[in-house]
Amino acid sequence: MTEVRFYHLTRKRLEEALPELLEKCLERGWRAVVMAGSEERVEALAQHLWTWRERSFLPHGTARDGEAEHQPVWLTAADEAPNGATVLFLTDGAESRDLERYQLVCTLFDGKDETAVTAARGHWRTWKEAGHSLTYYQQTPTGGWERKA
Repeated sequence: MTEVRFYHLTRKRLEEALPELLEKCLERGWRAVVMAGSEERVEALAQHLWTWRERSFLPHGTARDGEAEHQPVWLTAADEAPNGATVLFLTDGAESRDLERYQLVCTLFDGKDETAVTAARGHWRTWKEAGHSLTYYQQTPTGGWERKA
């Protein structure tokens, strides 16, 4: 079954936490898909990844860029993995019907958004019943991650 990690954002915003997690994926040689809640959000995240850190380059692409097979990180609002990703990042409440396509699924949710917290709890129950391996991480006061469950 797929390994699923829940990342509970309590200190940093998604725009700060996501690039750091994507960098870790790329360091390991993994390809990733980031599924966002809308095409507008995809474009905003794509623009942000170009400038999120002054001395860092995070290679990524969207449908607007094309050539998905050459993109180590693919941003989309669709349930797709055209770059052959083995890691899926779910943001903004996006949902995939095909978790088994991936080795690792990371769902990031805002701890200040009660709707997002409730949805994450529901996913925990559903995915646990489906037999996936689940881990829950919460941000520390310094913005790092601490495994809680």
